[in-house]
Amino acid sequence: MSVSTAAIDRSVCAPLPVLGRDVTVPLVTGGEVSYAALDYAASAPALQRVWDDVAAYAPYYGSVHRGAGYLSQLSTDLFENARKAVAEFLDCRADDQLIFTRSTTDSLNLLAAALPADCQVFVFETEHHASLLPWQDAEVTYLNAPRTPEQAVATLERALADRDPHGPALVCVTGASNVTGELWPVRELAAAAHAHGARIVLDAAQLAPHHPVSVQDLDVDWVAFSGHKLYAPFGSGVLAGRADWLIAAEPYLAGGGASRKVTRRADGGVDVEWHESAARHEAGSPNVIGAYSIASACKALTEAGFDTLVAREQYLIGKVREGLAEVPEVRILSLFGDDAPRVGVISFVVDGWNSSHFAAALSAEYGIGVRDGLFCAHPLVRTLLGSDPQTQGECGAPEAAPGEKSLNAIRVSFGAGTPDEHVERFVTAVRELVTDGAKWNYRTEDGRCVPAV
Repeated sequence: MSVSTAAIDRSVCAPLPVLGRDVTVPLVTGGEVSYAALDYAASAPALQRVWDDVAAYAPYYGSVHRGAGYLSQLSTDLFENARKAVAEFLDCRADDQLIFTRSTTDSLNLLAAALPADCQVFVFETEHHASLLPWQDAEVTYLNAPRTPEQAVATLERALADRDPHGPALVCVTGASNVTGELWPVRELAAAAHAHGARIVLDAAQLAPHHPVSVQDLDVDWVAFSGHKLYAPFGSGVLAGRADWLIAAEPYLAGGGASRKVTRRADGGVDVEWHESAARHEAGSPNVIGAYSIASACKALTEAGFDTLVAREQYLIGKVREGLAEVPEVRILSLFGDDAPRVGVISFVVDGWNSSHFAAALSAEYGIGVRDGLFCAHPLVRTLLGSDPQTQGECGAPEAAPGEKSLNAIRVSFGAGTPDEHVERFVTAVRELVTDGAKWNYRTEDGRCVPAV
């Protein structure tokens, strides 16, 4: 899928200003070049708007929910207004809770700790480890990778039909793959889950930075995402959704802020009355800067307009996919096929190259930052790559143990702050490396492929 250049109004589709856009990096071949950050799926650069908002607040930083002073009161208002802004961004229901966490991983582990007894969990093997692994203490059914969205829904329906209909159940699914960028049929999966008495949590880490996410429209029970993928890299995340399981669960962390009342007992112990609000799972001093930065990013994306942002990103996706298609040695990884809707995340392998070696050459010789490896989604990448190892080349895969055959891929990802030149340089670099080879020698050091000196 591509969008023609003529369909893009350049006056309104300029990339959003981000930090790092003027950073230059040295090349092993000599000279410097502006850094092309094409690893948004790992951590997106901070929006300039986010940085400016945080800088303006920083002199007024104070304790949250813990002081009578002006700065403490201001910081508390800022924190709670950030909660409201993010809930609005997600189109939460009136009675939903929104909890600030450290990341998507933290959010899903929090929900896993709040599962009712005997809860059954259903998760596709295609998930990022953040949504694949937190459910180890529950009864987990891992579903095979589907090859179409329709197959995903049918697979889930069959699995749910075979479960004990009387107990609680939870489905966990991604909104957009961190490996292929493909959009998943979240609304249809939610309908299947609810039809069989199950709930559903959406991992929106890769979806929220690229598309609007409406809890009500998608009809999901919870949504989780990270600030550092949403142009707000200050160590904060979000879990938003239904309150009942969260209120019934023991606090995720025991400590100040989560407790409403603590008293000593006659026998020497203590009795604790826990909050029933989001504070129940926000013990300790809140990351007010992280929460504020997420709210700032949500406002910036909303004001820019997702229709505009999506249109421009589809244009960039088209440029990358069309450029890679012109190189026969490149194979793009996909579950659902070329026509599947997707966000700006594309993974591929190159015949005759180890992916770590190729990524190192992109960085050292072209100033382009991409990701190589298995992307914290090992089962999915191994399924997409099959059992054939890549050419070992001069460097092996970072995840490969000593003596293990190399199996890894390259991922390029981009978003609202990516200029056209970065993707154009990337496509040119791929073509030149495949045609002419690397200009430098490389070796493995501490598990990474680096230029030899």
